[in-house]
Amino acid sequence: MAGKIRRRETRSFYAFISPWLIGFIVLTLYPILSSLYYSFTDYDVIHEPVWVGFGNFNELFQDEQFWNSISVTLKYTFVSVPLTLTLSLLLAILINQKVPLQGFFRTAIYFPSMISGVAMSLLFFWVFNPQAGLFNYVLSWFGVEPIAWLLDARYAMTALIIMSFWGMGTGMLIFLAGLQGVPASLLEAAKLDGAGRWRTFWAVTFPMISPVFLFQFIVGIIESFQVFTQAYTVTQGGPSYSTWFYVYNIYINAFKNFRYGYASAMAWLLLIAVMIVTYLIMKTSNKYVYYEGGKN
Repeated sequence: MAGKIRRRETRSFYAFISPWLIGFIVLTLYPILSSLYYSFTDYDVIHEPVWVGFGNFNELFQDEQFWNSISVTLKYTFVSVPLTLTLSLLLAILINQKVPLQGFFRTAIYFPSMISGVAMSLLFFWVFNPQAGLFNYVLSWFGVEPIAWLLDARYAMTALIIMSFWGMGTGMLIFLAGLQGVPASLLEAAKLDGAGRWRTFWAVTFPMISPVFLFQFIVGIIESFQVFTQAYTVTQGGPSYSTWFYVYNIYINAFKNFRYGYASAMAWLLLIAVMIVTYLIMKTSNKYVYYEGGKN
């Protein structure tokens, strides 16, 4: 009797998860495995895939645009991620203080991050307009001449980095949760020992929120490696390929040049790069990440 009940429960279990399981196999697992196969082929959708082995990868390493897209993406990562983390943490510290209308300010800072990437990009397309843009209008108060932000290779990347700050409300919210999890007893002990605010932050607060910082850091790097919407919607990879991000390069090769095998090879290199970077960060995190039980 017990065996029949167990078998019936097992069948019910698989019946309930079958929609997810089918969706995962058809929409996730199959495309992943297919892209791995196509990365070793010359494939344009119209014709049958032709096996070329490591031909796509060899061509990639000789492609100047491939290396340029890596350079552009790394520049964005090295500037955007630290700045976004710092500003998110500063906002979280400010919002964590007991001030009037605290709930309103938290909502106001977080709300912009709920806007989709395309809508945000179109908004900033107007903000950075060289003739009637809000950004140039504010700069004119300080005597700065109008700047063609999205049309000048010297400033296009800076404009996209500024755009990335629009969504830092999510990071602020996560940091805020971490700050509110810091034990009050530790803060009081530091105060009794005569530690100032700066010393308390670095000796108590930051070590306690370091796991949160590690999470934000890894997620920020992964997201910066996958920048696409801004480059596609606002700059189209230009001017002069100054915003030709890696994922944008994948898109161009796949859906404009119809080189799906070549694009698949690029996608798998991106996956490998993300895995390596994440592993190295986790491996070195012992030096600065602390948990309640001590150093990790």
